Amino acid sequence: MLLLMGATATGKTELALELGARFGIDIISVDSALVYRGMDIGTAKPTAAARAAVPHHLIDILEPTESWSAWDFVAASRELVGRIDARGRGALLTGGTMLYFHAFEHGLNRLPPADTGLRARLEREAAKRGWPALHARLAELDPVSAARIEPADAQRIQRALEVHELTGAPLSRLHARRSEGYPGPVHRIILDAPDRAQLHARIERRFIEMLEAGLIEEVERLRARGDLHPALPSMRAVGYRQVWRHLDGETTRAQMIDEAVAATRQLAKRQLTWLRKQPPGQAVDCLSYRKDDIFRQVDRAFERV
Repeated sequence: MLLLMGATATGKTELALELGARFGIDIISVDSALVYRGMDIGTAKPTAAARAAVPHHLIDILEPTESWSAWDFVAASRELVGRIDARGRGALLTGGTMLYFHAFEHGLNRLPPADTGLRARLEREAAKRGWPALHARLAELDPVSAARIEPADAQRIQRALEVHELTGAPLSRLHARRSEGYPGPVHRIILDAPDRAQLHARIERRFIEMLEAGLIEEVERLRARGDLHPALPSMRAVGYRQVWRHLDGETTRAQMIDEAVAATRQLAKRQLTWLRKQPPGQAVDCLSYRKDDIFRQVDRAFERV
């Protein structure tokens, strides 16, 4: 089993495609936004040509109105790995949703699904009082979760408060009772970004390219459906929520770009923090690694499978 990990804009998609073509590997997306149809540009979704060349899974399987959780991912990805293995092919999991990697490898208990009404109420409260105030409430209800969640991390604060209100139990307590982890061998390839200035430049350049490719028009089409709103998990994805606010007239184009780039940098920071907790010796610099070294790692991984 191969896990290709890395922060946003480190080149995971390109490397995964090359590995898929070279080694006969199916790619399983580890991304909470790629599951949604109609969200192509802002998610940097692999092109139709790329997906035709190398089999991809867990992409375009839901409408943006639907919910998708870590538990859903574990159940779907475990089933896919079995089917791929039965066909005599390898499986590579790649993406940027680090919780999904952790849940796949170590297991995760079932948590309540998203409650859009409750989330909308928390959003309104945060708009009045600020997310740090809600983080302070979380610290009283679930100090363990609050200690590992930053006061400005709106999505995780909201989810922790939502779970507590729906179940009456702290999220940290529910996380402590996990299901079984993945039973087979796991090999990680981690694309690190030690030069943060270079990574930040890549993030900004990629968002500008998304705008040039029609991201604003993509969000306009999503809004025109009439069944989407900013509190949905799909529309909270980085880039989409900033463009939505811009289309609501809350920000100028320049402000929207600044907010989206800043949010993506914060996402990358959280991803890199998580990756630093992985076992040592598996990370390579995303800007300077040798592909031959990666190919040898993949060869060794297949030998162990």
